[in-house]
Amino acid sequence: MATKKLQSVRTVSSANPVAGKRLSWQVDQMAERIVRHLERMLAREPVSAEMRDWWQANVYAVRDRILERFIKTQKAQHDANCRRVYYLSMEYLMGRLLRDSLHNCELFDLNREALHQLGIRFEELERQEEDMGLGNGGLGRLAACFMDSLATLNYPAIGYGMHYEFGMFRQQIENFQQRELADNWLIYGNPWQIMRPENVQRVRIFGHVECRFDDDGNPQFHWLGGEVLRGIPWDIPVVGYGAETVNFLRLWEARASNEFDLQDFNKGNFHEALQDKARNEIISKVLYPNDESDAGKELRLVQQYFFVCCSLKDIIRRHFSGGNGWHNFTERVCIQLNDTHPAIAIAELVRILVDDVRLGWDRAWEITTSTFAYTNHTLLPEALEKWSVALLGKVLPRHLQIIEEINRRLLETVGERWPGDGTKLREMSIFEDGHVRMGHLAVAGSFSINGVAAMHSQLVKSVLFPGFYQLHPSKFGNKTNGVTPRRWIQSANPRLAQLITHTIGDQWLVDLEELRRLEPHANNLQFRNEFARVKLQNKTDLANFIEENCGISVDPRALFDVHIKRIHEYKRQHLNLLHILTLYHRLRNGLAKDVPPRVFLFGGKAAPGYAMAKTIIHAINLVADHINGDPDLTEKIRVVFVPNYDVSSAMAIIPAADLSEQISAAGTEASGTGNMKLALNGALTIGTLDGANAEILEEVGQNNFFLFGHTAIELESLRRNGYQPRTFYEEDGELRRVLDWMLSGAFDGKSGGANPVRRIAENLLNEDRFCALADYRPYVAAQELASNYYLNSELWYAMAILTVARMGKFSSDRSIREYAREIWHLSPVPVP
Repeated sequence: MATKKLQSVRTVSSANPVAGKRLSWQVDQMAERIVRHLERMLAREPVSAEMRDWWQANVYAVRDRILERFIKTQKAQHDANCRRVYYLSMEYLMGRLLRDSLHNCELFDLNREALHQLGIRFEELERQEEDMGLGNGGLGRLAACFMDSLATLNYPAIGYGMHYEFGMFRQQIENFQQRELADNWLIYGNPWQIMRPENVQRVRIFGHVECRFDDDGNPQFHWLGGEVLRGIPWDIPVVGYGAETVNFLRLWEARASNEFDLQDFNKGNFHEALQDKARNEIISKVLYPNDESDAGKELRLVQQYFFVCCSLKDIIRRHFSGGNGWHNFTERVCIQLNDTHPAIAIAELVRILVDDVRLGWDRAWEITTSTFAYTNHTLLPEALEKWSVALLGKVLPRHLQIIEEINRRLLETVGERWPGDGTKLREMSIFEDGHVRMGHLAVAGSFSINGVAAMHSQLVKSVLFPGFYQLHPSKFGNKTNGVTPRRWIQSANPRLAQLITHTIGDQWLVDLEELRRLEPHANNLQFRNEFARVKLQNKTDLANFIEENCGISVDPRALFDVHIKRIHEYKRQHLNLLHILTLYHRLRNGLAKDVPPRVFLFGGKAAPGYAMAKTIIHAINLVADHINGDPDLTEKIRVVFVPNYDVSSAMAIIPAADLSEQISAAGTEASGTGNMKLALNGALTIGTLDGANAEILEEVGQNNFFLFGHTAIELESLRRNGYQPRTFYEEDGELRRVLDWMLSGAFDGKSGGANPVRRIAENLLNEDRFCALADYRPYVAAQELASNYYLNSELWYAMAILTVARMGKFSSDRSIREYAREIWHLSPVPVP
């Protein structure tokens, strides 16, 4: 237990006593701030404070420093009356903020020492922080990386999102199956966030539209009735590396306008008195509510509109508060749509300009299409937002009218370009089969459309929106994703960060291309040994993490084969499962003698309404139970499913990975960022030519990448010619044995009659939508090659070092510079 008395700091540098005294004073000051916040903010004495109290007090002390820079940043940007980018994203997968914020403020060592003075271990304290429940997968993590880079590079930016009370869900594995629990990440509060009640926004939903005519006989549309919600903003500061610029996220919480009906309450109608409050505040409860039901679909649409309406009103308020007007709105404002979820913002801005500001349609459309840029993140048609006309007309009646007018004018242009071409009209119409295609709306209303990897961007032009590309080719481009090295090496893998900095200096933290200077060290035996030692230490830490969280013991010397991402058929976790059963069968029958021991590690969540993804999780856990219970092969093969995969568990897993599974069906993954994080930390990739894999392959070289599988063109040809998965079953004896084994029920004894392993086998034989059986044999061959290489440790670690050295392209700093230069036309604003 910490004592109130501050201990004296030990001498930091005998060679520089002045610097040592200065640091000693700073450590004392930091410790005093922590204690002051403990006592005055939390009303706790040090002698009785719990670890969670110390964590909160510590965050408040760190936040003091950050907010000083935040205020200076906002003043500098306001005084410059600069152009800003406003980033609209339904997700921000931030993880924990303490370690990253300390590194970016260059306070990590000082804070650690101050806590040490107080008798607090930093590692124990940081575990008190809950991962922020603001995102789910790669989309949200990319947004978080981009916010880090925007601040690091001094670009004026605000990220807008939703303040989810319960995030998506907390995943628990119960009876081998996923069970969704509420992710109550705010149960103890969050000291990073700041409420801004003075900037509350009002949002109308439902109601009806009346058309009235003004004195000149022009129609004026009035959206009336319905319900009015309040949007409460919460700000979270985002500090850039070096702490020069501190931008922020603004997250919207939904509250009812009429929170409590006292008349109903006094009549004894207690439930009715709170009815409006409960119904309206559900909007910001959960990320991606299950939309299988009509009520779920309505909630999702309301959630998306609430988010963009609040954000747009706030953007306009900020613009006009600087003495600006509509005449220079597009010179000062750029809004980036992060995927299709915020696309309704296009119709909302038109509504504001036409109905509230009373601009003519042409001028309103000119402003709108000069303001928005759209990033597409998916190639799967079902993942592109669509709303039924009936639902959109019910929730947003005026917006439906506006979208109909946008579509009418769009189809006029299409008809002029391709006269008499009904097919082209149907292809490009925003409306299809009684639904509104929000991806089409986003493309029609944006001045820039980009994909997130070179291959993906080509498919956006040729497969998703070919007509729009033919109509406006200059609007389309590519911006390959990236990740921040501050989070994904410096914070996640401090041992590797220290080794890199000791070898080439620390400039790589802001210029990742500096990693190229590691290339010559791949042939240096001493460096290879140091690199291998770092990896083994990280694997030992992960082995302890697995033992603690999963109750499974694993050997750190085994090959750690890692497949961590959202569970989906196109990501093909079931193809990995086929290989695991193939290897297990070989080991059981003495057919795999010279192979290294393997730990197959999975992590990821399935959407609550996605039955097949949940079946895959169930099957993985049943197979893991069967294999891990085999006493003859304990030292040769282990299978682990890490529950509730999130940023914090990723930071434990990624530094320890040897082999990175990037095995999606070619032509389905937009980019991926897990592939980048794993490669940056020295994992070799086994993967298809999909998403950013192609660019990683180009950078690291074919000799350092285990490539396999059909290309997107080859898979499309297979499908076009009538793909028959049973053909591969019949022609490959080993595949047939594995699938027959799965069909036999041998692994389903504990499934309670659900038989998930059998169901996956049946699905693969009869449907196999993502061609896993077509890629099975080349995948198994690539796995055999990886095993052989791992047995040669000198070769393996040389390949791993070259992979790290050649990943400089995949920094989110590079991505943001490209967005700023080529799309946003944004300049840095230095902060004094």
